[in-house]
Amino acid sequence: MAAGHSVEVGLWPALESQLLDRVAGRFARVETRQRFTWFLRGMTAELPRKTCWSIAEHAGENTPDGMQHLLNRAVWDTDGVAEDLRGFVTDHLGEPDAVLIVDESGDLKKGRDTVGVQRQYTGTAGRIENAQVGVYLAYASRGGHALVDRELYLPRSWAEDPDRRTEAGVPQQVEFATKPALATTMITRAVEAGLPAGWVTGDEVYGSDPDLRAQLETLGLGYVLGIGCNRRVTIHAARGGVRTRADQIAAGLGEHCWTRYSAGAGAKGPRFYDWAFIALHPDDGPGHRWLLIRRHPEHGELAYYRCHAPRPVALTELVRVAGTRWRIEESFQATKTLTGLDEHQVRRWTSWRRWTLTAMLAHALLAVFAATTQTHRPDGLIPLTCNEIARLVNRLIVEPIRSLASVLRWSHWRRRHQHRARTSHYRRRPAT
Repeated sequence: MAAGHSVEVGLWPALESQLLDRVAGRFARVETRQRFTWFLRGMTAELPRKTCWSIAEHAGENTPDGMQHLLNRAVWDTDGVAEDLRGFVTDHLGEPDAVLIVDESGDLKKGRDTVGVQRQYTGTAGRIENAQVGVYLAYASRGGHALVDRELYLPRSWAEDPDRRTEAGVPQQVEFATKPALATTMITRAVEAGLPAGWVTGDEVYGSDPDLRAQLETLGLGYVLGIGCNRRVTIHAARGGVRTRADQIAAGLGEHCWTRYSAGAGAKGPRFYDWAFIALHPDDGPGHRWLLIRRHPEHGELAYYRCHAPRPVALTELVRVAGTRWRIEESFQATKTLTGLDEHQVRRWTSWRRWTLTAMLAHALLAVFAATTQTHRPDGLIPLTCNEIARLVNRLIVEPIRSLASVLRWSHWRRRHQHRARTSHYRRRPAT
């Protein structure tokens, strides 16, 4: 084993202890805190699928009851642990000009009893499906990126149905809120908690919401938010401001208005696009406003962004922020493949919040570890990725409890549970 890998992996226990010490005071009982520790470790383990069953078996427990209790009924401060997640990311990745990124992600589900599930559009499938949708907030700096908050999107069919709300344990104070409204809540919460950031970015769902944009300006944040080609913006004219469609503005630009810049490093090299930006009329309020337009250098496809900053900034800075939006897609991929963000089999409100929070904590631990080890990289190697870190940690540090008795106990548990389920199904099936 290379010495460089030995030193790097040796940092993992210290970082894990730092995170666990930070959240320790959020648990009323020592037993609950210990089970949470095993649950967090199970979320980074190499399990075929992460469920309460597989995590409990990995932790050496005899049944999944304890892990299910941890998610559903155990007493611990879920919102407090979420604050600790933001604090942990701030300590290790925080930068004044970091970018907050908002986006939603859907999980395909069967039935109608899982909280928030209905037929709705989800980008995961690219079409309308029976799905549960969450809105997420990611934090991206030069050091790395991680998810730092989430809110479950509760459709009106759920928000206005008292029976379904009660069955799923939805708190009374939770009302219907649009996805931009949920994003506004999370961004405000992050800023008020002291998470350092200078910018916000997101797609058209968020760029088209005036209340979100107004709140960002109140918080003193700049933004680069996607908008549709048919959105109207106010440009300068001889007699003041004129409202014009974004695509009409783009059509009137000469070739000299475009400049080629990279929107960031991709898997196969820099992501080069042609960019143009036009100053907008300041009637909407103080600060500086622009329409930013991105053009693909090969097929010419256009994308539009509404931009604002409290101070003048260069085009390169707006391009940097726009390109940072891809980081949340990388965070989704990492949390789903490495820490089981979308593998939950929970139905209730509290269980969903606790599962997603623990998955984000596990990914933040991997992201911070990756940022910490960047300075220890030997020549000729790419930086450690979250995938490689998870692989090394599982191979060299995390040792699952494996004994003959444990294996047999779990075989017995699965067969007994399957027998009960089959018996129940047969009883409900009408006699022929």
